[in-house]
Formats: sequence, C-alpha cells, structure tokens
Amino acid sequence: MLGRIVEIEGEGRRLSLDRGFLTVAGPNGPLGKVPLDDIEAVILSNPAASFTSQIIAALASRGTPLVMCGNDFRPSAWLLPVDGHHAQGDRMEAQAQSTLPTRKRLWAELVRAKVLAQAAALERTGANPVPIRALAVRVRSGDPSNIEAQAAQRYFPAMFGRGFYRHRDGDGPNGMLNYGYTVLRAATARAIIAAGLHPSLSLQHRSRGDALRLADDLMEPFRPAVDLVVLALMREGVDRIDTAAKRRLAEVLHADFVTAEGATPLSNVLARLAISLAQVFTGERKKLVFPASPIPSLTAEALP
Repeated sequence: MLGRIVEIEGEGRRLSLDRGFLTVAGPNGPLGKVPLDDIEAVILSNPAASFTSQIIAALASRGTPLVMCGNDFRPSAWLLPVDGHHAQGDRMEAQAQSTLPTRKRLWAELVRAKVLAQAAALERTGANPVPIRALAVRVRSGDPSNIEAQAAQRYFPAMFGRGFYRHRDGDGPNGMLNYGYTVLRAATARAIIAAGLHPSLSLQHRSRGDALRLADDLMEPFRPAVDLVVLALMREGVDRIDTAAKRRLAEVLHADFVTAEGATPLSNVLARLAISLAQVFTGERKKLVFPASPIPSLTAEALP
C-alpha cells in the first residue's frame, strides 16, 4: 500500500497513539485517526501542534519522518529513527569510507539525471527541451563546470515564465514549490534510512547544520515531477498554497514512473535509488538505479 502524507495545519492540534493509529484531536475533541502503517510522513505545518512521546516513538519505529515546517513551508526540524536497515552498520561504515572519486562520479550521475528530467518536463509542457538536454552530455565527474546551475538558469524561466525567480522564501509558486520539495525530501529521507544509510553523509551538498544533506542529493532528479504539478496548479489559476494544492503536491509520491520492473510509484523509485547507492558503497554494483522515464506519467488532473 502506498503511504499517506498526513499534514497537521490547524490550531491547537494534538497527536497521540491509540492502538496502532495516529489520532488527531482539536480543542473540541477528536478529529480523526490514521493507521500508522499507512503513513509515509507526518508534516506539521502549524507550530502550535503538540504530540505525545508515545506517538513519536511509534513513528520512529516504523521509519516514518515527522517534519516540522516554518511559515514558508520549508522544514525547520525533523525526527528520524536511529535504526534503519539490518545491515545499517556495515553500510554506514562503507558510506563514511567512500572515496572522493566515487562520490564525485555518483554526483555526476544525479546531475545528469536531473538535467534530463528537466528537459523531459519542458517537453511535456510544450517548451523547447533541446538547450537543456544538450547540457546533460557535458556533465563530468563532480560537475566541475556546474552544469546543474547552468541548467537551472535556463530551466526555471522556460518552465514558469521569464519573470519567475526561484527562491526559498516567499509565497505564490515558490510557496507551492517549497511545500512539494518538502514532501519529496521527507520521502527521500525515509528511503535513505530504510536502506541503512546515514542522511547527513552527502555526496555533494554541504549545508552546515543540515541533517539531511544526502536527501538533498538524491531528490534532485525528481524535483521536475513537483514542478509539473505546480505549473498545472498555476495554469488553473491557483496562486497560493492551500489545502487542495497541498493534496495535489503530496500525491506526486504516487505518480508512476516507467522502470525495468514496470510502472512504479515515486516512493518505490526513491527506495530503489537509495538501495542502489548503498550497494555502490559496499561494492555490489557500479551505478545508481534510475527509472527508464525521467518524469512520471502524472494523472490528467496533475498534468499542465
């Protein structure tokens, strides 16, 4: 069963555990409950929410991230489990001892996959993908020419219009992107933990104090899937993040990608990518596992 993103956004919400269920109550009593085994991540978008230590332990035991967001829908704190995979110790040791050439080669694979996904997303919308796609063949180990940034400079105006400027603060399209990327980051972090890797030991990202730098690495090729949903919302006249928009953005984790094993939802694609990374670190494989299609076959509702 595909996991559900549970968002807590109302004032005075309280989260607790009741016989295998996450229960949510408000000032006037119970509001609902969700089976813990069905949850992909819990996102607290209202800082006034409270929770019991029992529900925290229950979520952690299942590898379910609890994400606390600020007013701009960017994560301000995370709760992740200490234990992940049965081979966690060996995999983390191999991860920590990985060589710089290996990490640079893996980062190049991720950048190349991201650029190709951006080109495919532009093609999906009817824009010209050729200038972006041409950059993919120029990605070298470690991306010394910063092809990732060059592609972004061309991609965002082509996707959202010449007047669009991508930044991590603000509302409107940027607020929707922030929320969508937060959902994607939570799912990626869960996949990393489940694969027995440490989310702070990155390939490329070096943000000081960021506990999920590896998640920032691995989620890069899948950002265009979120971008497509945001563009669809914009074309429908949605100019700010609301409950309906959040639901649409969270559903991107259920969007199917074409893989060698058939159509697979993004949550499973992330899990396979994280496992393949662990296997590269331990010498069991040479390259990362990406889907055959760089962007998903989104539902008609989500397509721009």
